[in-house]
Amino acid sequence: MEVVIVPDAAAGGELIAEAMAALLRRKPDALLGVATGSTPVPIYDALAAKVRSGAVDASRARVCQLDEYVGLPGGHPESYRSVVLRQVVEPLGLSTESFMGPDGTAEDLLGACAAYDRALAAAGGVDIQLLGIGTDGHIGFNEPCSSLASRTRIKTLTEQTRVDNARFFDGDIDQVPHHVITQGIGTILEARHLVLLATGEGKAEAVAQTVEGPVAAVVPASALQLHPHATVVVDEAAASKLKLAPYFRATYAAKPSWQGL
Repeated sequence: MEVVIVPDAAAGGELIAEAMAALLRRKPDALLGVATGSTPVPIYDALAAKVRSGAVDASRARVCQLDEYVGLPGGHPESYRSVVLRQVVEPLGLSTESFMGPDGTAEDLLGACAAYDRALAAAGGVDIQLLGIGTDGHIGFNEPCSSLASRTRIKTLTEQTRVDNARFFDGDIDQVPHHVITQGIGTILEARHLVLLATGEGKAEAVAQTVEGPVAAVVPASALQLHPHATVVVDEAAASKLKLAPYFRATYAAKPSWQGL
């Protein structure tokens, strides 16, 4: 696992956006796995700016969701389909045909979960998967004690996660759904490159446990230690509890520029 400490969220967004742009230059039809929430917004803003400037052509890119609320119609402004369309697909100038996600309104939710795993495999697999991290160490909506071999499935959100997400629902926790469809940890680990961005002091403990703690289901993000190409990008605040921060700074400073993330 590579840990990169950046000055702030904007710097992290630019660094990851450039890695995504480099991928698209090598593989124009790459499948980009995207996350939602406020943390990855600087990535999407920076990548869209590169597209507008002509620094990268994203016209053939494909996008896939990490998760989706159960029961919210696709047109609901806070469904993750709507969020991804608004923050990623439209700014990059992509068509809705380039975008796939799990169906949180399906009558057969278990079937929808299995179908999404099959669709990702049929698409050739995810080339780069963006991840955020919860204050409890969750990735996607794989809450603590999720199986490290789990596949796309239905999960019940913890009270803390619903509290954290109430800000997207006018601060009203009663509007936050209780269930989601999420890629499982096993599904996530099949992506070719995992990139986790964490910002803010509130994520510092989760980051430290993910990077320097044992691999344990109680900290789902620690499963990134098992991946051959996982990158954790953190701002100074989120890095504040890393005991090995000086080592991470030194190794990144010595890294050849051609190597990228």
